[in-house]
Amino acid sequence: MKRQLWVGFAMGCLLGGSPAVWAQQPAPSATRPAPRLPEGTQVLRDLAYVPNGHERQKLDLYLPAKGEKLPLIIWVHGGAWVGGSKDRCPALPLLAEGYAVASINYRLSQHAIFPAQIEDCKAAIRWLRANAAQYRLNPDRFGAWGSSAGGHLVALLGTAGDVQEFEVGGHTDVSSRVQAVCDWFGPTDMTQMSKFKSTMDHDAANSPESKLLGGPVQERRQQAARANPITFVTKDDPPFLIMHGDQDPLVPMNQSELLAAALKQAGVEHTFHVVKGAGHGFGGPEIQKMVRDFFARHLQAK
Repeated sequence: MKRQLWVGFAMGCLLGGSPAVWAQQPAPSATRPAPRLPEGTQVLRDLAYVPNGHERQKLDLYLPAKGEKLPLIIWVHGGAWVGGSKDRCPALPLLAEGYAVASINYRLSQHAIFPAQIEDCKAAIRWLRANAAQYRLNPDRFGAWGSSAGGHLVALLGTAGDVQEFEVGGHTDVSSRVQAVCDWFGPTDMTQMSKFKSTMDHDAANSPESKLLGGPVQERRQQAARANPITFVTKDDPPFLIMHGDQDPLVPMNQSELLAAALKQAGVEHTFHVVKGAGHGFGGPEIQKMVRDFFARHLQAK
């Protein structure tokens, strides 16, 4: 069962490809069969984490048949902040490891510019924590995992957990901190991206980064700093697992190098793993094991 669930792991990451691919993703059934879930898994779809909010402010929650005080993995999808869906969730294999899994949607840049995206991610976490008892979740063991644009957002969740300006919506008396972050090839300092080899001009007015910030990146440097996870790094941030392909044609690997360097300087526990020969997406047994071991070390009961 675990091997079957891990099928499509790389596909789930590669769907965070070029903006054209991100914006035109087909339904999951058109790309691969839906993964088989462990017997008895409870699937709760389209839970509104902002009551009467935007249609994108919803999440899906997957709960194992048994267990109390379940550690939770929160998947944040990629898609250049212009596309993507909670329907594709590479974290589902971890259900077989005793985790609950939440997959969230958030407002895209065509709906609202930054910081709407991190506000939504934080609102989802506060809602999950406020409702932890109802869904058998351990509110002290939340991990966040995302790729590409989702990697950017989970990195922000990790470093800006204590940043009040991003706390918008309900349950503001509840923490939006997470206890572990797995960041796959997420952007960090958007003002630096065009200094490195890439298949796109990240400074262009129509780039994904410019659309997120509400104008050309180099003209929105203050907004870029607010969107940069490195801005908020402090020594009390949670452990990070950062993974990046050294042949990534879209998000230069230096984006992860910059984050890893900032975490090291602050004394934050982290692992930076370079996936040799990989582009904008990867998979395989070694990668799977690293993710499993990372979350087990930081979220499973000791």
